[in-house]
Amino acid sequence: MSMKKLGAGLLATTILAGTVASAQDVTLTIESWRNDDLLLWQDVIIPAFEANHPGIQVEFTPSAPAEYNAVLNSKLEAGSAGDLITCRPFDASLALYEDGHLADLSDLEAMSNFSSVAQSAWQTDDGSVTFCVPMASVIHGFIYNADAFAELGLEEPTTVDEFFAVLDAIEEDGGYIPMAMGTNDQWEAATMGYNNIGPNYWRGEEGRLALIAGEQSLTDEAWVAPYRQLARWGQYLGRGFEAQTYPDSQNLFTLGRAAIYPAGSWEITGFNAQADFAMGAFPPPVPNAGDECYISDHTDIAIGLNPASPNAEAARTFLEWVGSEEFATIYANALPGFFSLSNFDVAMEDPLAQEFVSWRGECNSTIRSTYQILSRGTPNLENETWNASAQVIRGAETPEEAGQRLQDGLASWYEPQQ
Repeated sequence: MSMKKLGAGLLATTILAGTVASAQDVTLTIESWRNDDLLLWQDVIIPAFEANHPGIQVEFTPSAPAEYNAVLNSKLEAGSAGDLITCRPFDASLALYEDGHLADLSDLEAMSNFSSVAQSAWQTDDGSVTFCVPMASVIHGFIYNADAFAELGLEEPTTVDEFFAVLDAIEEDGGYIPMAMGTNDQWEAATMGYNNIGPNYWRGEEGRLALIAGEQSLTDEAWVAPYRQLARWGQYLGRGFEAQTYPDSQNLFTLGRAAIYPAGSWEITGFNAQADFAMGAFPPPVPNAGDECYISDHTDIAIGLNPASPNAEAARTFLEWVGSEEFATIYANALPGFFSLSNFDVAMEDPLAQEFVSWRGECNSTIRSTYQILSRGTPNLENETWNASAQVIRGAETPEEAGQRLQDGLASWYEPQQ
């Protein structure tokens, strides 16, 4: 080999080595509140990404959930926040974007893998800018003790009348509390009660968007009717449900003392670990046979780009991957009950998780009615809905009184409802 060729080869090798060394120096840091996911990110998600992107290393650095907002804001103000920021839905992340702490990601190719409903939690009000890549949602319905149902000869209800017939049968037998839910903490009454069954009455996105536009009100039949159903729940929740906490309800169900649990899909992993009986799930029963069905498929978690990141190009590469089918499959199966928001048909290994996600093919998806725009003022509609739902179940407030109180509160600050 001539010296000229040898020199050229050495030069090329040196340049290549330098390029690789330089690329390997890119380390992306992820801010998150999901500290329970640390091992999942370290052992499964990050290795899968790094295997096909050898020039980029990733570190997952979560904070405690209750401290995340404060810690993140402090880091952002100090200029020490990570490259990637895990995004809560709606207003908290919108405020970060408006303050210049989340980049516009509308032009990412991966965004085409998500529907407008999936993106809505991380968009400007007019939908013109999307600033976080959707990661997962949680779905609402009812988890039940399949052994108890078999013992009592019960089938999954599909209509409200069938639902109450099942509850009556369980109550009459006397071996189980028909349904495990308390009203002490209030949020369950709204989240697993009102916003679980409600979309079947207000027709999901149709009603939610009409409420935002001021075209419907909380005193309309579609918004009061779910409270009428909740008012009937109290007799099936067992003695002392008024003082029963969220952990109490979880324990009643997993110990086999209650037959049905109004649920969010995030319960799946814990229930799998704690319950020693077979479980099934059914979507919120429709008011009448043949009605179109709606499910609360609530946008929960996403990830965005810190505009101050010195590694923006590498971060966008990571975000494109988060929007991929590979990530969707890994995340949804590593965390059963946290479902991909992408348009990919992700197969679930967990049968209970697969049951929940199968409802997307049968029913229309919507998000919780109070989460977008309607809880920015005082009184806060989300918190007021917690209280109203609990009060109605306790019998302390009528459905009509609850609807009127919520409407009056919303109209006191929200112009389209005035």
